[in-house]
Amino acid sequence: MLLAKSSELLQEKPDIPNKQGKNNKSDKGKGDKQENLAVVLHAKQDLKLETKPIPKIEPKEVLLAIDCVGICGTDVHFWQAGGMGVDVVKDPVVLGHEASGVVCEIGKDVKELKVGDRVAIEPGKFCRNCQVCRQGRYNLCPFMKFHSCPPADGLLQRYFKQDADMCHKLPDHLTMEEGALCESLNVGVAGARRAKVKLNSNVLIVGSGPIGLATSIVCQTIGASKVMMVDKNKDRLEMAEGFGNMILALDESDGKDLNKTAKKIHDSMGCIPDKVFDCHGSQDTFKLAIRSTGWGGTCCLMGTASGNFTDFPLMDDVMREVQITSNFRYCNDYPPAIAIAAKSKYDLLKMITHHMDIEDALCAFDTALKQEPGTMKVMVHMVPQGTNNPKKKNNGQC
Repeated sequence: MLLAKSSELLQEKPDIPNKQGKNNKSDKGKGDKQENLAVVLHAKQDLKLETKPIPKIEPKEVLLAIDCVGICGTDVHFWQAGGMGVDVVKDPVVLGHEASGVVCEIGKDVKELKVGDRVAIEPGKFCRNCQVCRQGRYNLCPFMKFHSCPPADGLLQRYFKQDADMCHKLPDHLTMEEGALCESLNVGVAGARRAKVKLNSNVLIVGSGPIGLATSIVCQTIGASKVMMVDKNKDRLEMAEGFGNMILALDESDGKDLNKTAKKIHDSMGCIPDKVFDCHGSQDTFKLAIRSTGWGGTCCLMGTASGNFTDFPLMDDVMREVQITSNFRYCNDYPPAIAIAAKSKYDLLKMITHHMDIEDALCAFDTALKQEPGTMKVMVHMVPQGTNNPKKKNNGQC
């Protein structure tokens, strides 16, 4: 198996002309574009690199030259299991939904974007006409085509078309990699809203992966008094501590006695949390998250959990009036996520532990699957790393 390429090795490559640059003044010249290389899942554990046709855009759409795409745990799950819940791979589907790109062509009705704009891409197409869409909760649209969720193709391809209003311009000082990370921050924003995190909240996050880390950054930005992350993965906890979080490493015995483990968390935190997030997504971690929530507090299940949830001893939690809620994707959360990224006191790029070229995407998935020590976010680059980044970052000042 090939080793992951470092960002330094990528930087040493000779400059390759930015193919989409030839379209910056005109949306003509499709023949000047590169082939649309894509990462395609055909069936369980059958992942291939293939060339796809370059999409043709509609009047309200833009064509994007994808810059980089982060590999999400759901991408790995689809690859390994061939599906998730009712979403099963029946036909070839392109994976990837954490991406940034550059506008290289605009539809005739697009006014808010121009060719050359750098954007974070909000994945998904919703119907805009059903009851929940009209109520402003388009993440729950029953007709949602979420990119990378079968049968809707995802963003791990060089060119991708998307509704213009789902493409969010990046501040000049943010890198394209930070733009891709905004998808994870977006989940954190949505979860914090669901749990109603506020100034002086005491927050516990179970699970210190990318979503847990992103949620902690959002909660700190809102003004939470304390944010603690717990996990059995000491490697990830070390990174979480570098992002301003209190940490507690759990051992194999933790969770067998929920009350005992909850007390251990409370003692370490120095308080009882009123906002708790399960960012791991298992039956055991959700039980622990609920039991660790303080009286009258809120426990939020983030994203998609695995397995069937049974045998929940809820009576004690009901009598403490713990509000149990969940968060599914996001809705109108990209703008605040980008604002948090733009003003964050932390270097978000430290979340990315591996950088790989699109040609090495299969190796990238293997790296994301193995999760060897030191692995957090694996980023796949469609163009040489740094091609579309600002020449010099200036510490968050526009």
